[in-house]
Amino acid sequence: MFGARKVFASLLLVGCLPIGLAPLVKSAAGLYVSRFFIGVLGATFVPCQVLCTAWFDKNVVGTANALAGGWGNAGGGITYFIMPAVFDSLVARHGMSPHEAWRVTFIVPLVCLVACGAGMFLLCPDTPVGSWADRHESLEKNLQALGLNDVGVMTPSASASGSSSVSDRPSDEEKAESSDDDIEKRKMSAAQALEAARGETVAKPTFKDALGVVFSLQTLFFVATYSCSFGGELAINSVLSSYYKANFPHLDQTKASNYAAIFGFLNFFTRPMGGVIADLLYNRFGRNLWMKKGWITTCGLLTGALLIVVGQVDPSEKNGLNIGVMVGIVTVAAMFLEAGNGANFALVPHVHPSANGILSGVTGAGGNLGGVVFAIVFRFMDNGKGYDKGLWIIGVVTIALNLAVCWIPPRPKGQVGGQ
Repeated sequence: MFGARKVFASLLLVGCLPIGLAPLVKSAAGLYVSRFFIGVLGATFVPCQVLCTAWFDKNVVGTANALAGGWGNAGGGITYFIMPAVFDSLVARHGMSPHEAWRVTFIVPLVCLVACGAGMFLLCPDTPVGSWADRHESLEKNLQALGLNDVGVMTPSASASGSSSVSDRPSDEEKAESSDDDIEKRKMSAAQALEAARGETVAKPTFKDALGVVFSLQTLFFVATYSCSFGGELAINSVLSSYYKANFPHLDQTKASNYAAIFGFLNFFTRPMGGVIADLLYNRFGRNLWMKKGWITTCGLLTGALLIVVGQVDPSEKNGLNIGVMVGIVTVAAMFLEAGNGANFALVPHVHPSANGILSGVTGAGGNLGGVVFAIVFRFMDNGKGYDKGLWIIGVVTIALNLAVCWIPPRPKGQVGGQ
């Protein structure tokens, strides 16, 4: 309705309010309310992916989406370092009390949000062809420039423009030799190109159209696989510092948090890797969407297997293993877990392209739902202390869900566009 750029920038600027007001909190209830509204900023992920999809061709869109999403996820890892460092500096060098210092640290994200939101509003266009509101008119102009009219046949001017000289033009005898089949094929090809181009353009959906997208098998596939990859990442990231400290008691909270931050920092590389490999497979095998889908399933199965290994081995001091072994195993598991995120949003742009915002939103919501469910799994394992059990259970669920939906075709039957 409004376009991804305006929604993205608006969410960033609206997010400035709870960030800016957080330092005024004076009670636990106020902190809960503040954190709730700060969480709205998480919704920026969806317009971010939709905006990338609008700007990049299908043969590289997986890489573009994965880079944007990966750097967004890695921001969580950066926060582990920047915010405590700012807090410590305010206390040690500026003489502030901890009560004051944590409030002042919120200036850092506030400045970042204002700069990014305002910059997006003022400097970024909606689409490569102009305003979001004029996208349909821009499409028609581009089609006319390519020589396609409203009924999908080559216009006379376009046909004539292809002739450079009189000698290049066919004689009457040569024209007569053109079969009706050839003419019909050209008409069909033009009509298909016109239909595909219009199918790629995001349209304002009706309620019925939206329901069709939400309840399609392809949407079920994305919700299932992304709930395992991104949901698993959210849940594991929330307990990883505590898990390291529990297995290696000699670590203080800062060191345990630093080791845990590696998990988030990997997104600079791993999520983009998922998108890059998806694009490479897609282009290498004749733009075959089954290759992208197969890569998603592969990431899911390997992630599940590696999480089971981590949970069963449970590296710890009491088992005679050092912290390096544990960080190494978790890192390998994280590579495929986070690559799965990039792989999912390499395929999303090909499915229901005229309703890309709806599909992206539902897929993203599936990831958050997975995070909640897996967090509950950790919560009920030995009163929140059975991290190893939680990991192998999540691994089993990840394998089961990926196998359960692996048969679903990558595109709905009869879909126009998206290839």
